[in-house]
Amino acid sequence: MFAKILIANRGEIACRVIRTARAMGIATAAVYSDADRNALHATLADEAVRIGSAPAARSYLSIDAVIAAARAVGADAVHPGYGFLSENPGFAAALADAGITFIGPGARAMEIMADKIAAKRFAAEAGVSTVPGHHGVVESADEAARIAGEIGYPVMIKAAAGGGGKGMRVAASAAEAREGFSAAASEARSSFGDARVFVEKLVAEPRHIEIQVLADGHGNIVHLGERECSIQRRNQKVIEEAPSPAVDGRLRRAMGAQAIALARAVGYVSAGTVEFIADAAGRFYFLEMNTRLQVEHTVTEMITGLDLVEQMIRIAAGERLAISQKDVRFNGWAIEARVYAEDPARNFLPSTGRLVRYRPPAEGSAGGLTIRNDTGVEEGSTITVHYDPLIAKLCCHGPSRGMAAEHLLRALDCFTICGVEHNVAFLAALLGHPRWREARLTTHFIDEEFGGGFAGAAATPETLKVLIALAAVTDHLSRRRAKLNGARALPEPRRGERVVAARGEAHVVSVVPSQAGLTVTVAGEPVQIATEWRPGDLTIVAVVDGEPLSAQFRPRPGAMLITHRGASLDARVMSRREADLAARMPQKTPPDMSRYLVCPMPGTVISLAVEEGQPVKSGEALCIVEAMKMENILRAERDGRVARILASPGDSLAVDAIIMEFE
Repeated sequence: MFAKILIANRGEIACRVIRTARAMGIATAAVYSDADRNALHATLADEAVRIGSAPAARSYLSIDAVIAAARAVGADAVHPGYGFLSENPGFAAALADAGITFIGPGARAMEIMADKIAAKRFAAEAGVSTVPGHHGVVESADEAARIAGEIGYPVMIKAAAGGGGKGMRVAASAAEAREGFSAAASEARSSFGDARVFVEKLVAEPRHIEIQVLADGHGNIVHLGERECSIQRRNQKVIEEAPSPAVDGRLRRAMGAQAIALARAVGYVSAGTVEFIADAAGRFYFLEMNTRLQVEHTVTEMITGLDLVEQMIRIAAGERLAISQKDVRFNGWAIEARVYAEDPARNFLPSTGRLVRYRPPAEGSAGGLTIRNDTGVEEGSTITVHYDPLIAKLCCHGPSRGMAAEHLLRALDCFTICGVEHNVAFLAALLGHPRWREARLTTHFIDEEFGGGFAGAAATPETLKVLIALAAVTDHLSRRRAKLNGARALPEPRRGERVVAARGEAHVVSVVPSQAGLTVTVAGEPVQIATEWRPGDLTIVAVVDGEPLSAQFRPRPGAMLITHRGASLDARVMSRREADLAARMPQKTPPDMSRYLVCPMPGTVISLAVEEGQPVKSGEALCIVEAMKMENILRAERDGRVARILASPGDSLAVDAIIMEFE
């Protein structure tokens, strides 16, 4: 077994590998860039080595720097995690030349599967079902439009060396095919250094289902069942679960057999994932093989009881698999929600900044339910523009899909993040959506149900009543604490009466002590609330009408924001006199920004598509801004003419920086 492993990665996956290596008694070394000098993974490892400046190309993607670090610390093996160099055959070969073991598959398997065009040809030769399409390199935008027309719209334009949703575009017309070719090729060149793209048919009502495989160097291969990864945004997974609600035993055996056949044909050794796209009729087609550990490996671990990182390490050390296919057992249901630093209200654009507060729910098992939170940050960490905006992977396991989902919802309601925008409320809304509950999933789910972004889940009348009651209770407890502390406060209202102004309405409520805690009367209906919430707490943990409940609390100037299950209440609690005076105050008109194109996220201007004085039509592309390795096309929201352009290619812009002005 290895004495020391260097982890050639950062963030949560580096921390994940370190934990397993430590449990196996193996020393660990981390690498870090200037941006990650104080990052959690760098402090968690036994030792850490600086490998370069913040841009990934000058640090985490530098083969020479990583190998130099491995030599410096005396590591006899390197685990690449996912992303960065994890699927780079040149990296594996360079490690072999240096006498260091690569904890992953051989270079040949990576070379074949890294090229999506070659991989599909290889899979077809191995008898694996593949998506209809043109699996040659597309040379130009016009050729992309011609091929797409021959295949039949809609089509997917994909990077040959792609992965992680980068270098992928959907086209439903010749114009979109031309634009998609240019965008996919540009993003692929930026992300992978390889601009080649190909075109294939877009499967109707597709589900994204993948099979986890393990293969040792002695010819033993097993599959560990499937994961449902259909809930995606911009081709990046958001929620994953195992098993899939769409897969029965027969389909699992068929998909597993094809995954094993492909792994055997390519001579695969290590943990890997064969991804399939399935249609509504249950037909499935090979999509790609990821020759690395997947982000969502956690859900497979939770239903099988296997540690996939440990398996990878043991396989790389030359050990045989300790299990055969008949030994693989599936227990219960596991669901993972990816917590991102992004702004759902701005169409999920990345958010950067310092984590002023970071309090994830407590990990552990109780009553047959488990919470696991894989993260690479801590309070005080900084989310930068240089890397993926993933904050954490919150996972829950339970005896059934419904129980796991309910436990995950409660955990999300306890997840406190301040300092950056995040998608916790959106994740809760997803898990509570009737269509998700009914498992009517496709990869278009988010586009179809949340196409305009996310501004909060709709609150049922019962949820709204509870949120109003919680607002009244926090106000009551704040006033009581102020009185106990000797602070000067307004006189207590008669009968505990207050006015909760929210959503354009004034709700008269009363709060009075009761044997169970506090009784709040909302619209004539009593709500019993028991809570130990205190001013300063950002999570409300309560028992409401006998049922446990958690919600997020954010103070605002003269108001508060309470969020539960993705639904938010922006409320102000006042006396009747205050409410009457507030209703008479004039409303401030926000400034008209329709004449400006502003940068919706921190990023870099890649290119401008217009010039000063040029007329533009609604929907026309204006410029491309790159943020966190994803290229975002900014379009005109109305017809007009460009008056001034205030940014140039290469400029780094902050949120709301003005890019151009229109007449």
